[in-house]
Amino acid sequence: MTDLAEFAGLVSGDHGLCVVSTLRPDGGIRSSVVNAGVLDHPATGQSVVGFVVRGTARKLADMRARPQATIVVRSGWQWTAAEGGIDLAGPDDPLDGLGAEGLRLLLRNIFRAAGGTHDDWDEYDRVMAGERRTAVLLTPRRVYSNP
Repeated sequence: MTDLAEFAGLVSGDHGLCVVSTLRPDGGIRSSVVNAGVLDHPATGQSVVGFVVRGTARKLADMRARPQATIVVRSGWQWTAAEGGIDLAGPDDPLDGLGAEGLRLLLRNIFRAAGGTHDDWDEYDRVMAGERRTAVLLTPRRVYSNP
C-alpha cells in the first residue's frame, strides 16, 4: 500500500512531529525527529512526505549516499510509517526543473504541510537560505500502520 491518506490524517495530531530513520555508513540506523507533512512532489505531482533538514545534518549526508528513509508519524496510540526512496532539493542538491524561487516556495509548502505558520515569511526564507536547508521528498514504496 502506498496511499498517504492515513499519514496525512495524523500530521496535525502532534504538530507534524515525526521520527525519520536513515541508514548510516556503518549500516546502523540513525533516527531523529523532524516536522513533516504530505504534499505533491514538484516534479512528478505524486503525493510524498516532505520534511526539511539543515545543510550540515548528518542525516542529510546519509540520504545523499543512500537515498532512502523511513518516517513515522503518530498521534496518541495511532501511527503510520512510510518508507521509500527520496529526492533532495536544496542549495547543494539541485532538483531538475526547480530553480531558486521554486526551492523557496517548496520549503514554505513543506512547512505548511507539517502544520506550520509564520508571521514573517521573508525572515523564514532568510533562515532557510542561511542554514542551507534542504527539502527531502520521500516517495513511498510501502505505507503501513497499526490496526
